[in-house]
Amino acid sequence: MPEITPRSWLMVGTLGLVWGATFLVIEIALRGITPFWLAAGRIGFAAALMGLVWGLRGRPLFLTGTRNWPAVLVIGCGSSAVPFMLLSWGQQYVTSGFAGVSMAAIALMVLPLAHAFVPGERLTPRKGLGFVIGFAGVAVLVGGQAFESTGAGLETAGRLACLSAAGCYAVSSVLTRRLPPVDPIALSATLLMIGAAVVLPVAWAIEGPPPLPPRDTLIALAVLGLLPTAGANLLRVLVIRSAGPTFMSLTNYQVPLWAVTFGALVLGEPLPPTLLAALALILTGVALSQWRSRNR
Repeated sequence: MPEITPRSWLMVGTLGLVWGATFLVIEIALRGITPFWLAAGRIGFAAALMGLVWGLRGRPLFLTGTRNWPAVLVIGCGSSAVPFMLLSWGQQYVTSGFAGVSMAAIALMVLPLAHAFVPGERLTPRKGLGFVIGFAGVAVLVGGQAFESTGAGLETAGRLACLSAAGCYAVSSVLTRRLPPVDPIALSATLLMIGAAVVLPVAWAIEGPPPLPPRDTLIALAVLGLLPTAGANLLRVLVIRSAGPTFMSLTNYQVPLWAVTFGALVLGEPLPPTLLAALALILTGVALSQWRSRNR
């Protein structure tokens, strides 16, 4: 059964903060590297780092005689490699607002999946209403650009790619919760290694041999690999395994808020006048969806 504790709230809040700030670092990195090699670089760095930590600890992946390697393989592809590539391709043809709303939709996708496949994750009217209100808050924050058309010929395909990426995250979260007993560091390292094994050859095939980026780009890649990829992937596993995928999906409502806030503080971007209204809706949705755990 999921167990939501103050530690769970702290980890989810940290994930929202880290992933919200990631867009700034990505913008810096893209000045000196192509999108697919950016994805390959951050996953490759994170996989090497977590693999080293796992090797030093020496614990096995599965802690009992029960194993499920096919699920681990699917999670490894669906938690980073495939959605990274889908988003990199899809965002060429859709607005950034649509991509942001697509990521917020992960929370809504997780609800029926967790209800059907995860014990203790029942979908109640109160919980469903809370998640819908939270999603509405993200839509208000993003504004009309979420539904504007770019006029690109492949816009429909680009939107499907973004929604498919969200679906990958939702399915991989549920599968992570259903795994038999595992060591979280070993699982994080394994998932990142699988992701790197998928993304590296794809990046080479699409964008050619790896470039030699400048120093600033290498620093940005190291930051991306260390914090929002390696560190956040470990936190993600810990949250899903303890508090469940539905609770983990609350992160997707926080990311747009932090992204907008950091954009204003660091890049001088204007704060949308709807920020406070969006924040109120998101917090109301979170409170409704987690009312029972908060009471406990």
